[in-house]
Amino acid sequence: MAFDVIISGGRLLDGTGAPPYRADLAVSGDRVAAVGRLDGARAGTVIDARGRLVAPGFVDCHAHGDAAVFDPAVQQAALRQGVTTFVLGQDGLSFAPGSAATVAYAARYFAAVNGAPPIDGPLTVGALLGCYDRAVAVNTAYLIPHGTVRYDVMGPSPDAAAPGDLARMRAHVERGLADGAVGLSSGLEYLPGRYASAEELAALCEPLGGLPYVTHMRAYGAEAAVGMSEVTEIGLRSGAAVHVSHLHGPAGVLLPLVEEALGRDVDLTFDTYPYLRGSTILAMVVLPPDVPGAEPERALEMLASDELDAWWPGLEQTWPRLTISHAPGLEWAEGLGMVEAAGRAGVTPAEFCRRLLIETRLEAGCVSARPDEGPEGEESVRRMLRHPAQTGGSDGIYVGGHPHPRGFGAFARFLGRHVRELGDWTWEQAIVHLAAHPARRFGLADRGLLRPGFAADVVVFDPVTVADRATYAVPRALATGVDDVLVSGTRVLAGGESTGATPGRALRPS
Repeated sequence: MAFDVIISGGRLLDGTGAPPYRADLAVSGDRVAAVGRLDGARAGTVIDARGRLVAPGFVDCHAHGDAAVFDPAVQQAALRQGVTTFVLGQDGLSFAPGSAATVAYAARYFAAVNGAPPIDGPLTVGALLGCYDRAVAVNTAYLIPHGTVRYDVMGPSPDAAAPGDLARMRAHVERGLADGAVGLSSGLEYLPGRYASAEELAALCEPLGGLPYVTHMRAYGAEAAVGMSEVTEIGLRSGAAVHVSHLHGPAGVLLPLVEEALGRDVDLTFDTYPYLRGSTILAMVVLPPDVPGAEPERALEMLASDELDAWWPGLEQTWPRLTISHAPGLEWAEGLGMVEAAGRAGVTPAEFCRRLLIETRLEAGCVSARPDEGPEGEESVRRMLRHPAQTGGSDGIYVGGHPHPRGFGAFARFLGRHVRELGDWTWEQAIVHLAAHPARRFGLADRGLLRPGFAADVVVFDPVTVADRATYAVPRALATGVDDVLVSGTRVLAGGESTGATPGRALRPS
């Protein structure tokens, strides 16, 4: 027996939920060729996995690597956590499909989240997937972003979609699915997605055919009942599977809502990341809803005038919770709290925030502490991730000088803290949540399991040393304990170092 790669001596976590068992794994081409005792078999590359666990590559269900995935440092950060697939196009805003003007809007509005598009001009889903295919070390899958579609058809209009608008939006969705998208995403706290009704979203979900509607809901936290009610309505109206993004807590509010939706036969899953702080564009956190963020010039005029003077005093409790993550032109402020940055500038936090928004032209980003940060919040995160409908997502944002650490440590933290230290999952349960379950959710039928004939996305990790090292103070520190990774049968991480190979595929539902 001759193979391209043999991983020998490890204990396999095959993704089925079975406990780890001693077996060798062989790869030929881009596929798993054999699993079992392979004594006497030969291969061009042999990886000694004694003392380590061997698992299918992890699927990051919520990653903002739409532009950053081309950065070798970001690829290495993912691989060092065992992540072999990014699901992109999140929160209803990304680079395709749309005209040049639409792409420019989405890129500008979400600059602190997604970065700059890989190519200029109009983009289709197929063209964007073509940019990723075999150009990076990890696989990519793409959700059609509802906000981008809506802007392409209706611009920044807050109006309800007319029948003709809805027909054109639906045509965009159908073309995107034909090009290989793995679902439809929405961002209902962002613009212009905020203007969409449940009726509009349900109509656009109808062509999904088993693929998920993935949503950043209209409301979270204590108001999550509003968001979950709408999610349930959309699922029931359209018949689509639904997947809720970054559903963390409070668990006492959220878990009954999840169970209620499941009890009404809604096919619902959700992702969480194992941190208490969030990260997003600063404008969404600090500006009132009547500021038209989808019309940047008008929003900047309002910021420069006295129209918002009565608004800022109401944010006194917010300023201590904000850390500046991305501030083009004001890079000295990145990594500082809003209060500290304002003090260094000799102004109030409100005045500095206004300056930050104006001088960055709304491109500033922030990390925000949640009000429930502490033991109660930690317990909520733990309860949420133990639910069988949970999947892993980092919500990783890689833009800016001081990003949230989640993009660099979330999956290693799942393993090191929540499996080894806290026992929230067994090792076999972790692989179901992080690989098998999300692969099924996004229609990636040949991934997420270690079986002959499946794609050879394989992670070898040390259960004793796997851990996250990224912190809020040092957010880009690489994880430890994952030293060998294959993507589509090609070794992309060897001894913890990137090999430079770029076998990542633009994945389509199968």
